[in-house]
Amino acid sequence: MHDHAPGIRGTGNRRLLAISLAITTVVMVVQIVGAALSGSLALLADAAHMFTDAAALVIALIASIVAARPANDRRTFGFQRAEVFGAAVNAVILIALSVWVAIEGITRLVRPSDVEVSGTLMLAIAIIGLIANAVAMWLLSAAQRTSINVRGAYLEVMGDLIGSAAVIVAAILIVTTGWVQADAIASLFIAAMIIPRAISLLREVVSVLSESTPKGMHVTEIRDHILATPGVVGCHDVHVWQLTRGAPVFTAHVVVDDQVLAEGRSGAILQRLQSCLSDHFDVEHSTFQLEPAGHVEHDAHA
Repeated sequence: MHDHAPGIRGTGNRRLLAISLAITTVVMVVQIVGAALSGSLALLADAAHMFTDAAALVIALIASIVAARPANDRRTFGFQRAEVFGAAVNAVILIALSVWVAIEGITRLVRPSDVEVSGTLMLAIAIIGLIANAVAMWLLSAAQRTSINVRGAYLEVMGDLIGSAAVIVAAILIVTTGWVQADAIASLFIAAMIIPRAISLLREVVSVLSESTPKGMHVTEIRDHILATPGVVGCHDVHVWQLTRGAPVFTAHVVVDDQVLAEGRSGAILQRLQSCLSDHFDVEHSTFQLEPAGHVEHDAHA
């Protein structure tokens, strides 16, 4: 995976996750204290979300360290799938959190608390959270395009940023109108916005683990490129999947003209095919089995 972002965003995924973890942890502590002092459920829900994010970032950080370990005879593809498992844990945590927030929000609406909510303090803490989350999102924005693991962390930080914005709106309503139910409504909004992103992430994890064709990659188009290569007369058993986001793997059986084999041009054909996959489809790991035109493949399938 390559990251061409300038400045601090161009550093390794591990360092970006560590910086985001530090920001998240500090803001989480501030929000917990602020929630206790102001009596705000929305701020407490946002703090709980930050706590979950901190745990998820720790998981993502550990997964990135494990994924960097080299391949061995037992795990020939290395440990990149660790990122996918980390993303799966993140998705489950997000779903569980959203359920808890929804229950607490409904309870507050049905049985309004006698505790007064300090809108002014709630507003100040929410603004701090908004700024911190914006910085964390900016740090992760480049790396999340190539790592499903960082993507999970990025989505959680995005959820925190939107949550902080919702808390700010609720705080303004409380300060200006005294309508404390805005706090509970903001909590429900936080729960509602978490679920779709969590499901989307979980769907991507399932896609990777089920070895589905990566999104945006079409087998028919790849096959057409292969067949357009001079000397190639057929192509079958085409498979493309991904170890994790940004790490597609490709295999295919390619039937070549007998004259290509007779003239010893197999190496040139292989190099051309691999360059085609790399240049046109961003597939760095491709494997081709070259077969003569008369070869019979009993179990071949498209």
